[in-house]
Amino acid sequence: MIPPTPQARRAFILANTRLERPPHAPELVLHLASEITPIWQMTEEALSEIGLPPPFWAFAWAGGQALARYILDHPQLVAGKRVIDFAAGSGIVGVAAKRAGAARVLAADIDPFCGPAVALNAEANGVEVEFTDRDLLEAPPPVSAEVILAGDICYEKPLAERVMAWLKTARCGGTTVLIGDPGRSYFPRQGLTRLVEYQVPTTRELEDMEVKKTAVWSLPGQG
Repeated sequence: MIPPTPQARRAFILANTRLERPPHAPELVLHLASEITPIWQMTEEALSEIGLPPPFWAFAWAGGQALARYILDHPQLVAGKRVIDFAAGSGIVGVAAKRAGAARVLAADIDPFCGPAVALNAEANGVEVEFTDRDLLEAPPPVSAEVILAGDICYEKPLAERVMAWLKTARCGGTTVLIGDPGRSYFPRQGLTRLVEYQVPTTRELEDMEVKKTAVWSLPGQG
């Protein structure tokens, strides 16, 4: 069982990942699991036995890679602004936003391993990214946020609906909202604007193909 302390989680991440450059955003370097690291092979049952939720933070998912790429290529979208990286996972999107000149980046995720993972990845890229494990969906979107970035958020239908409603509320309040998604089953394309589409390298272990067609979307009134 992994002791429930940030230090123990940080040590676990360092022991079970290696620094790699995500293929669609090679300017960045992240602590990621790979085929040669033990965490890649662990079953959900084995993870549960050591107190580890499914390690979404250990992989560069297609939606996050696409969103990071878009932000790096269009830094004016975040430069000088207050940004939230929602459901941050590894923090790839938040790190990209900070690299692109964001004034402040807050990464948010309820997984207790994400805090240490985001801190390590920010450190590896020479940037500062703040973190909260508070469930942002339990309150209205922060009015201080000028940009909300969300990658790979539509895995489950109830959660996808809840997140999209929250993001629409943020947009109605004047916040720019950008979403990276590779066509997940519960992603609601209707009412959104597709800004760009990429062919994002991934692996069959993570996705169902080695290259995943992935888009970056905005909510109405943006672009």
